[in-house]
Amino acid sequence: MPARTEFRTVFFASLRASVPVLLGYITLGIAFGLMLVSADLPWWLATIMALFVYAGAAQFMAIGLITSGANLFDIGLLTLLLNGRHAVYGLSLLQKYKNTGLRKVYLIFGLTDETYGLLTTISPPPNTNPDSFYVSITALNQLYWVLGCSLGSFIGSMLPFDTKGLDFALTALFIVLLVEQIKTMHRLEPYIAGLFACVVSLFLVSSRDFLLVSLLFSVVFLMLLRPRLDASNLSREE
Repeated sequence: MPARTEFRTVFFASLRASVPVLLGYITLGIAFGLMLVSADLPWWLATIMALFVYAGAAQFMAIGLITSGANLFDIGLLTLLLNGRHAVYGLSLLQKYKNTGLRKVYLIFGLTDETYGLLTTISPPPNTNPDSFYVSITALNQLYWVLGCSLGSFIGSMLPFDTKGLDFALTALFIVLLVEQIKTMHRLEPYIAGLFACVVSLFLVSSRDFLLVSLLFSVVFLMLLRPRLDASNLSREE
């Protein structure tokens, strides 16, 4: 297949596959941009974060952390914990990304929940380079996010906009992630550990440190539950 024809085939296949992500990222990106500007942060920061951070939940979280004066260590640690699930995504994509060369660096950076969902459920077009399809999907998804964040911050900086209630977008995003996890993880223990960690943290620390401490408690509780979980998994396999 000629290179130009292959490019068109891969591009339009990626475009069709990523339409649901387009609708979601533009909408959520606009909400992020509006919230960022309403927090008295410069409008162009939304575009910068979409380009170099590219993490929806972490970006929403960062608005509150920046405005509350959190230090870089807290921001970095919370972001690492929040996006730690991507390490598991990466392990399942080792075979797909094995021969992607230098493009692997961008594919790793651009791996999101939605991109992972597409790459693991949709096959590349026949007679095309699969690596090009993976890069195309990843790049288009980030483009949608950049456009949404930039548009929201531009609108927020030019027009008076009531952002009351938009902060629920982050809560809604976490609810969606929870639903997706429940669909794949049917064990009760991890959810009970998370709930217990939140309740304990609620009484021990301030709202500023709540997320970090509750995440740390969750990790500790899951480590304590690991023997029980491993034993249960072995019994199911037998």
